[in-house]
Amino acid sequence: MIKENTKVGITFLLLGLGLGIAALFLVIFTELAEEVMENEMRRFDGTIIGYFKAIDTPFLDSAMIFITEMGSVWFLTTLSTLTVVVLWVKYKDKWGILFFLVAVGIGGLLTKMLKGLYERGRPSINPEIDAVGYSFPSGHSMGSLIFYGFIMYLVIRGNGNALFKWVSIFLMAILVTLIGMSRVYLGAHFPSDVLAGFIAGAIWLILCLIALEWIQWQSKSSVRPVYAIRDMLVSILRAVKKRFPANK
Repeated sequence: MIKENTKVGITFLLLGLGLGIAALFLVIFTELAEEVMENEMRRFDGTIIGYFKAIDTPFLDSAMIFITEMGSVWFLTTLSTLTVVVLWVKYKDKWGILFFLVAVGIGGLLTKMLKGLYERGRPSINPEIDAVGYSFPSGHSMGSLIFYGFIMYLVIRGNGNALFKWVSIFLMAILVTLIGMSRVYLGAHFPSDVLAGFIAGAIWLILCLIALEWIQWQSKSSVRPVYAIRDMLVSILRAVKKRFPANK
């Protein structure tokens, strides 16, 4: 019983931590959106855009166009299809597939909703690099963080060795960062758009992963959450009473 209560306690500690981080990111996103709408991010955006203009070269132009495609809708859709096939054929992971599709699919809808809500214009319009429509938040940044972030989660849960996991996570984190940078370099987004895209993507990804972990815990564990919480609270109360007996 003590061992089971310890597992439950750790599970709910991680659950609370994840929800707390998501809530913190939500507050940050709200504050950032407010400052953007009040045009208070102009100096921040202008400084970073000016830096990218200063290092503009033909080679970087080609490199950034290539990198930005790795966060495009068609590219992530292709990789998403491959991911679903692998999860089904190799792992038979129905819950992983479901929440992966929820994370990526609904994440795309959330991006469109947020763009329509804030209606911020782009620095420049260029259909060749998917720079059309509204700018805030960056769809490439939000979509790539959700997709590659979910892949990082799958890698962590996989059976690969530690070195493979760390290298994979590091490379994907660098790729997501470069995708965001490419949007600013190519003039498709303001830096604050990219930052907002990362934050919004992180919020949705965290919520999806928490829900997935919860479902998997319920389906695999013999300990059911309601009864486990009750037993854990009873054990805590008993320990407190034993430690601090009531005065007679």
